[in-house]
Amino acid sequence: MFRPIYLAVVLAGASGSALAQSDLMTIYQEALLNSADLAAAEADALARQEILPQAKAQLLPNIGLGAGVARERMDVEGAGSDSYSTHYYQASLTQPLFRADRWFNYQAAKSQSEQARVEFSATQQQLILDVAQAYFNVLRASDNLATAKAEEAAFERQLEQARERFEVGLAARTDVLEAQAGYDAARATRITATTNLDVSYQALTRLTNRDHPELLGMSHELPILAPVPGDMQQWVDTAAAQNLSLQAYRLAIDSASESLRSSRAGYAPAVDAFIRYSDNHGGARLGGMPGQIAGDTELTQFGLEMTLPLFTGGATTSRVRESTYRLSQAEQAREAELRRVVERTRNLFRTVTSSVEEVEARRQSIVSSKAALDATQTGYEVGTRNVVDVLDAQRNLYRSVRDYNNARYNYIIDNLSLKQAAGTLSPQDLEDLSAWLKADYNPDRDFIPPFTEEEQRQLNLNDRPRAPARIQRNEWSDQQELQERMRTSF
Repeated sequence: MFRPIYLAVVLAGASGSALAQSDLMTIYQEALLNSADLAAAEADALARQEILPQAKAQLLPNIGLGAGVARERMDVEGAGSDSYSTHYYQASLTQPLFRADRWFNYQAAKSQSEQARVEFSATQQQLILDVAQAYFNVLRASDNLATAKAEEAAFERQLEQARERFEVGLAARTDVLEAQAGYDAARATRITATTNLDVSYQALTRLTNRDHPELLGMSHELPILAPVPGDMQQWVDTAAAQNLSLQAYRLAIDSASESLRSSRAGYAPAVDAFIRYSDNHGGARLGGMPGQIAGDTELTQFGLEMTLPLFTGGATTSRVRESTYRLSQAEQAREAELRRVVERTRNLFRTVTSSVEEVEARRQSIVSSKAALDATQTGYEVGTRNVVDVLDAQRNLYRSVRDYNNARYNYIIDNLSLKQAAGTLSPQDLEDLSAWLKADYNPDRDFIPPFTEEEQRQLNLNDRPRAPARIQRNEWSDQQELQERMRTSF
């Protein structure tokens, strides 16, 4: 019942699933077909849907057939006794005419069936977010590993330089020890980043039931935009109306309300129309009644039948109390969920809004940290700064790169989470993100955002004071050389 809803999405994108690299939509399509959580939720929803035809059946005619055979013995005083065999056939049809409890149960079942559908839709929506989180966590881990490898290489070069300077008497042994400590820490960071990348891939394997050795990366040109609309209250109002979890709670209240009516209907009379037919064969021959056979009879009945419960041992009253409590529980649960949704929507709106400025600030921090490192390195070469200053500047730069990439991926996930809270998240959001994926993305090269002309100007690439020959040989002028040096020789 539910599979065709999203199989169309899978088939629509099947033509692109044979790529050597896995992209976002390919992962999503495979997750739709292979996610065990989604399959379990679908089975649960289909099972819960069956409550509706079951409740409806209680309002429709019931037709039954019966047959039997028996061996009986009859003793009649003054007439004798006899043993005989009997067999009978019977049929009945009963049509409920007034069954208030069954009618309200049917109304409750409709709400429960719709609730099952909505909750499954919420599971499908959660899968969209799960896929996005798993995908971009892999990209985040890939960029962090590339940053860690570049940091390790830079600290290794710094260690080599400190050793060279120590050997010729230009540096103290403490410089070598400080550089060694920095390199060891960078190496440990790289090992941890490698493990984190392997771990992040496992989430994709769990969702799709296969390994994905390589993913398309996200371009640094992805627009970082504020939420639209830009009014927080509009997002809250949309969430209150469309959030799937809230919709499910509202349907639970409807179901509980109808169940309460059904319980109260336990005091009401029940009226049925019926038709019954029976055919009995066999009987006794009694000694005092020669020729008499108490046997073959045929009976047809039709009419109306009313029953009115007068006392049920308090069961009906107890069911009314239980249903009242269940209704109160549903109402309070819905109120609690509404508050959570409002809180989450507001927080996500604020987070996404602030992320626009944060990503820009983090990117600017890279430029500033790079300029500071260059100045510190030059000062170290001419003897005005020490190796600790250089190591700190390197750490600040790579921390800025990691913070920028984390902010970028956090923005993507938080933006999708905001749409989920508002109930508007759909596969189209993944399609929109897929437009910014790069087939030639290489984490070891692209973990650094490409510098704009303005950012290059801020670095004063052409106006820096000339350093000793060692520094001059490592200078570069264009952006490609700049990024290469950032990756290998801070």
